[in-house]
Amino acid sequence: MKGERVVCPVDVTLNLINKKWCIQIIRDMFFGKKHFNEFKEDKPNLSNKVLSNCLKELEEKGLIEKLVLNTTPVTTEYCLTEYGKSMNRIVYELAMFTLYDENDNTYSDETRNELKNMFREVLEIDY
Repeated sequence: MKGERVVCPVDVTLNLINKKWCIQIIRDMFFGKKHFNEFKEDKPNLSNKVLSNCLKELEEKGLIEKLVLNTTPVTTEYCLTEYGKSMNRIVYELAMFTLYDENDNTYSDETRNELKNMFREVLEIDY
């Protein structure tokens, strides 16, 4: 390390997901979304152009894979690569940041616990 410029690993990770909507798209893939229009269902401000660019960038960075299925009409699906799946703990901790905040009244205790369990299960978190 002496003499070489070391880039902070946090910066490297953030460069993978720094565009608006990227982390939400990754989250959605963990929850089963895989078609272009499914990513837009609960994001009315997400334009086709921005979504397309984000999917392309995530694919170029090796986080997702684009599958073109030989159907009529042709169907395109997106899925997480093993590298993308390794972001499960990042997505989990982002969710937990809010769910563990006792001063945040957004969720009831029951909902908070349900969300914690749901994220743990979907993201395959074993602690």
